[in-house]
Amino acid sequence: MEVTISNYGECKKPQANTIAVQVGAITYYFSYRTCVAIDAPGIGLVVRENVWGPTTGKHLNWIDGGARASRLGAEAFQEKLEMAIAQERARQ
Repeated sequence: MEVTISNYGECKKPQANTIAVQVGAITYYFSYRTCVAIDAPGIGLVVRENVWGPTTGKHLNWIDGGARASRLGAEAFQEKLEMAIAQERARQ
């Protein structure tokens, strides 16, 4: 399975706090060490609501363009994450 690691956002130089990791067909977006969003086939882009602070809020805005109304709470986000992982495993 191919793994790709990159940065996201508007920073001019690579930042350790804005990492996107693509594993297979799923992209996991991290703010610092926390997975705050995923993009998966059949599920689409899923972003957690901001419960951390303004810097993570900026990271979330970079990911979803500021679509705060569509962000999910922790439990709903976890369900989508687990669904995406299960679907990816089934594809292998």
